[in-house]
Amino acid sequence: MKTSCFQQAGRRGKKMGGDKSKGGGAGRVPGVGWVNGHHKENGTETMTLFEMVKMGKSATQAVVDDWIEAYKQDKDSALLGLINFFIQCSGCKGAVSGEMFRHMQNSEIIRKMTEEFDEDSGDYPLTLSGPQWKKFRINFCDFIAVLVRQCQYSIIYDEYMMDTVISLLTGLSDSQVRAFRHTSTLAAMKLMTALVNVALNLRINMDNTQRQYEAERNKVIAKRANDRLELLLQKRKELQENQDEIENMMNAIFKAVFVHRYRDAIAEIRAICIEEIGVWMKLYSDAFLNDSYLKYVGWTMHDKQGEVRLKCLTALQGLFYSRELGSRLELFTSRFKDRIVSMTLDKEYDVAVQAIKLLTFVLQSSDEVLTAEDCESVYHLVYSAHRPIAVSAGEFLFKKLFSHRGPSEEGLPRRGRQSLNGSLIKTTIFFFLESELHEHGAYLVDSLWDCASELLKDWETMISFLLDEPMLGEEALNDRQETALVEIMLCAIRQACEGHPPVGRGTGKRVLTAKERKMQLDDRTRITEIFAVALPLLLAKYCVDIDKVTNLLQIPKFFDLDIYTTGRLEKHLDALLRQIWEVVYKHTENEVLKACSTTYHYLCNEEFTIFNRVDIARSQLLDELLDKFKRLLEDFLQEGEELDEDDAYQVLSTLKKISAFHNAHDLSKWDLFTSIYRLLNTGLQNGDMPEQIVIHAMQCTHYIILWHLAKVSDGSSVKGDTVTLRKQMSAFCLMCQHFISSINTAVKEQAFTILCDLLLIFSHQIVSSGREQLECLIYSPDSSLQAELLNFILDHVFIDQDDDDNSTDGQQEDEASKIEALHKRRNLLAAYCKLIVYNVVEINTGADIFKQYTKYYNDYGDIIKETLSKTRQIDKIQYAKTLILSLQKLFNEMLSEFGFTLDRSSSAFCGIKELARRFSLTFGLDQLKTREAVAMLHKDGIEFAFKVRSPQGDGSPPLNLPFLDILCEFSSKLIQQDKKTVHMYLERFMTFQMALQREDCWLPLISYRNSLQGGGDDDTMSVISGISSRGSSAWSKKSKPTSASKRRLPEEENSCNSSDAVWMNREQSVSTPLMMHSPHLTSTVLRDPKKMRQEQSCTTAFIMPTEQHQQQPLHLQQAAIDYNTQVTWMLAQRQHAEARQHQERVNLHYAKIRNHMQQAIRRGPGLTEEDEEPIVEDVMMSSEAVHEGIDFDTMDIDLPASKNRRERTELKPDYFDPSSNMDDSVRIFNFSKRLKLQ
Repeated sequence: MKTSCFQQAGRRGKKMGGDKSKGGGAGRVPGVGWVNGHHKENGTETMTLFEMVKMGKSATQAVVDDWIEAYKQDKDSALLGLINFFIQCSGCKGAVSGEMFRHMQNSEIIRKMTEEFDEDSGDYPLTLSGPQWKKFRINFCDFIAVLVRQCQYSIIYDEYMMDTVISLLTGLSDSQVRAFRHTSTLAAMKLMTALVNVALNLRINMDNTQRQYEAERNKVIAKRANDRLELLLQKRKELQENQDEIENMMNAIFKAVFVHRYRDAIAEIRAICIEEIGVWMKLYSDAFLNDSYLKYVGWTMHDKQGEVRLKCLTALQGLFYSRELGSRLELFTSRFKDRIVSMTLDKEYDVAVQAIKLLTFVLQSSDEVLTAEDCESVYHLVYSAHRPIAVSAGEFLFKKLFSHRGPSEEGLPRRGRQSLNGSLIKTTIFFFLESELHEHGAYLVDSLWDCASELLKDWETMISFLLDEPMLGEEALNDRQETALVEIMLCAIRQACEGHPPVGRGTGKRVLTAKERKMQLDDRTRITEIFAVALPLLLAKYCVDIDKVTNLLQIPKFFDLDIYTTGRLEKHLDALLRQIWEVVYKHTENEVLKACSTTYHYLCNEEFTIFNRVDIARSQLLDELLDKFKRLLEDFLQEGEELDEDDAYQVLSTLKKISAFHNAHDLSKWDLFTSIYRLLNTGLQNGDMPEQIVIHAMQCTHYIILWHLAKVSDGSSVKGDTVTLRKQMSAFCLMCQHFISSINTAVKEQAFTILCDLLLIFSHQIVSSGREQLECLIYSPDSSLQAELLNFILDHVFIDQDDDDNSTDGQQEDEASKIEALHKRRNLLAAYCKLIVYNVVEINTGADIFKQYTKYYNDYGDIIKETLSKTRQIDKIQYAKTLILSLQKLFNEMLSEFGFTLDRSSSAFCGIKELARRFSLTFGLDQLKTREAVAMLHKDGIEFAFKVRSPQGDGSPPLNLPFLDILCEFSSKLIQQDKKTVHMYLERFMTFQMALQREDCWLPLISYRNSLQGGGDDDTMSVISGISSRGSSAWSKKSKPTSASKRRLPEEENSCNSSDAVWMNREQSVSTPLMMHSPHLTSTVLRDPKKMRQEQSCTTAFIMPTEQHQQQPLHLQQAAIDYNTQVTWMLAQRQHAEARQHQERVNLHYAKIRNHMQQAIRRGPGLTEEDEEPIVEDVMMSSEAVHEGIDFDTMDIDLPASKNRRERTELKPDYFDPSSNMDDSVRIFNFSKRLKLQ
């Protein structure tokens, strides 16, 4: 009887709970044996081979030794255990019995095991996750290797064990079952690897025997031992026979398994084959390292799966790493070199990294294999954003350009201008310049850091190139090369001190080890000691060079400032401060001034003893700048309309310096607001102020307000500062608002950016984190300011590239200028989107932004998408309203462009539908979270579609009806319950004639209704439901058959029976051309029974309130003369069968129903679970007393709980009634009431 191996393991595990020694190597006693694959000791079953390998508690060597002992005693039993081991390792529940093993062929056994396989799950041991199964895979491979190694001297040559195993694995590897194929292929490949090791040992023994034989035979005859020669010949013959037999086994496995499975449909199986053939070629190169086997690796490098391509590259790396093996791969390299080079750009980063490493090994094995074009394709990868690729490319670059030393370079000193490093530094400079990516010096340094850090840290040599005169016969660096050297030097300093990749490469700062931290501190100390002396000299030499000075001024922020004191370097500090002073007075470029300001800010640290010295120098510099500015400003303002260019330049240059320093330093004590505000006001009134003066004046005023706010927030301000700040901020915001209307584009952009920042800073967010005292500073933009900001965005951001008027001198912008202009526009859009995200401006102002999502997706798609996401988190309903508003704006624009003859196949209409589709995706997969928002979106969309009547008359569709085609994109976001409710709301806007239309112009309505009906049988299925909002309750009640679960009051039943039967029977003979669906129910109310005839009491409709009719378009309120006749005709045919059943049930259960209802009414709140549900619908229509004076438009209907109370309480209340079990009529009534109240 076959049982699951896993079940057997569980049962046996209980028996051996107290015996932990069984199953190990100590079990070799006379009672040891194997029965049906179960290990036996002293007649007691313990564990199978699979369980022992899986548990891993016993050493693999001991398990194999036990099996060998059992094999020597009973070959069939032990081999049966080994067969079941492979079967069970595949995850098969069946087991091979002794009878099957003796009388069935392998193919029959495999077919039987396939039938026993568990097809419910696709998992099997090799694919299961977790540490236990990872260990199992290792133990599985080890078991096969140890088994062959222990049997290599006798058992594998008995022509029984290996033949049986190879035959079984071959059959399993050809199975259609993936688990069999995967497991057997892995076993066969590992078996092949073990046989390769055996063959290698045999080859070594044969060579040793041959040498011994030759040595013995070369002896003189007197000393020659003939018997020893015979023994050596016999031994060599046996070894040769064994070698031939092993090779036959390997050939069988290779041809029967590898050749078929290296192109298996499963990538994991292909990867196993390629990985193992790489091992064979490396271990036994004499037999396998030839083109007959290499071709499989070359072919597989084109595999579609990155995992397989990766195995190909790692296999080849093991071959090219050895120069001896690499020299035997010329033909392969010439054939597949181009493919390897192209794989450096593989879409899988891991594959690209290994391809570059492989080319590095190829480069080491031979310099002539790779051409200059091949190397250049790898060189540019040092600038890759993916750091592992860049580091691998850096290593390749270092090996190619820096590792070869000529005879003239031998014996050169290690450091200095004439050292080997000097030559390599020049090579780095030349490569950097030739790459034409000068702004990415940090990327180059980071790529070379792991392999050439010693070279990049040779700052003495770099300084020597910059300061020392060239020696005789030496070519000096030109200006461009010196600029590149300064940049590389700065990047190397930053890399040494910060220890993390540059921005854009890597995920951020990594945690440094203790050794790395110590090295970082040592490098920082060494940098300070070197550059504290050299930096003033470098600044003095390159004082007028903008690029060099900007980079040099960034070096002090990496200093250890304590060394200025401990190393007695104060005089060098004074020299540095003097040079910075000179740079400030000589330069007006923003980047240079910013670097000077940042350097002063770093040096003015109160924690260090040099603070007073630096603070005095800074104060003197600022005093001179501000005195000069005030003096120039007075003269400048007095000139009036006749502005002198020289005076304007002096004011501008001084204002630039003040603005740059005000960014990092508090200049509040100089009270600059009044002076600069006068300057701005004059420029606003005259209109002829130079744009750069206005821009920097606004920037400086912005800094003044921010520093003032910082003081107020910290509590360090005096009384009245808050009021002063409020006045200054309000006046400046008004000033910026005026400048937005300026003629100059640069001024408008600056005013817009600053105004957005101020509105965000002084919004309601300012009182967060316990800063309620700043509430008086909140500044909210009015509607006019919001409109101006939005118009600015629409006019200056959403424009075509060719329409941008920022080109210089009317010339066509080059690519760099276009990128810069796009970057500027992105910043402007981001500034405004932050106002939407932080709820500073109304969310619906984002409609004009969101409608540009698809048109400008390439330029601003990421910004708009993030804004959509953040806005949805603020208010889902308002977010939905904004989305539908943006679509409506696009629709109106399309109508104004194309007129009334709208083509729904046009690119404009399809573009709006695509935008709607993308909008719908932003609601996510959780429909309950966005339920209210999506419903409100549909409500607004329906109202918009029916808002404007057709100019062609009443018989034509509304002008905006095609908008329903766009609204269809959001139908999938409605839950089924809400689709019915929205459908009802749609039909309030429809006339009876609309539902019967089939012309193309009505297709949007048909499509939209179909999307709400969720696969209805006919387009007219909701005609009756639409009428239900306005029509008769006669069909409203009959649409749902009366049963024991939906009972009427006895009095009402009795009054309706005769009239219903007569009405139904009268209409039986009338045929209807359309098969109508059961209509949805609406809430109904009875008129006073005193004023109604008996037959009307159950057939009178609840009419929609007057206010609701007033909200509908005029053409929807037209009364058809034969309206009631049409309704009766259509519904009678749909329900006559149900009416007949209804009459029978009424006559049968009349007395019982009357009794139940009377008891239910008397019980009131004390209803039992059995009696609550039947009166959900009709209790509220029971009598005159219940409904007299009730206004159904303004009240909620309280219903008794349904049977599933827990489900109802878990649903959150929203626009829809929370009970999904409630009668449709009540749910729709509530929703229609809420829509009215909206």
